[in-house]
Amino acid sequence: MKLYTINTGYFKLDGGAMFGVVPKSIWNKINPADENNMCSWALRCLLIEDGNRLILVDNGMGEKQDAKFFSHYYLHGDDTLEKSLAAHGFTKDDITDVVLTHLHFDHCGGSIVKQGDQLFPAFKNASYWSNARHWKWAIEPNAREKASFLKENILPIAQSGQLKFIEEHREAFPPGIMIRQVFGHTDAMMLPQLKYKDKTIVFMADLLPSAGHIPLPYVMAYDMFPLTTLNEKTNFLNEALENNYTLFFEHDPQIECCSLKMTERGIRPDEVFKLSEI
Repeated sequence: MKLYTINTGYFKLDGGAMFGVVPKSIWNKINPADENNMCSWALRCLLIEDGNRLILVDNGMGEKQDAKFFSHYYLHGDDTLEKSLAAHGFTKDDITDVVLTHLHFDHCGGSIVKQGDQLFPAFKNASYWSNARHWKWAIEPNAREKASFLKENILPIAQSGQLKFIEEHREAFPPGIMIRQVFGHTDAMMLPQLKYKDKTIVFMADLLPSAGHIPLPYVMAYDMFPLTTLNEKTNFLNEALENNYTLFFEHDPQIECCSLKMTERGIRPDEVFKLSEI
């Protein structure tokens, strides 16, 4: 198995929304806001090469939305999905599997491309993996979360015939890959967990969007069930510390990976490093 970091650019979100009840005087030291209270966040994906499988975990925001949409999220940076794949010698046509941790636009927007007025799968040779519970949650969204579930990112996947649900194909992934589910950020979000070299690596998605979210009270206002997130963070961090997991962050603007340590303030990041350094 080989792992590659796939950077697809950066975007901005309101700092207060990203850190929930934590005061700006504290979180601004972690990720300083601009004059509009917006902080930059990575759109960092993971590529898993295993035998003849090339598995992409999430795919960023994509490029098909209009100027008004992007004006809200300030997509910036030089990285794109195509450039990052090419840096490792791959194209989108080489992808055999796309694992969508959840269907919020910043995680699955690159799934679909627009050609004229038509929408097509960006990965024409891939199976797209979700789970039935989260899929139903996304296509029948509640009013609070509806703006994150864009039909143009989701429905064409099913229409293409390339959609698969993980629970119906439990043997679909190599033995070194398992899928955890968590329910606080959104219903039935999936976290891939990998055995790689001598380490266990967990793709954190939006359970811990950044290293700055490791302290327990740092729960996003975007989370649908914040107390569930709090319990999930507590349980996961204790497990991760005990078993020396490596955490891979999708949204941290600077830190790709970290290990954990116990401090007098609780569990905190220990060593920080790039995936390529493992």
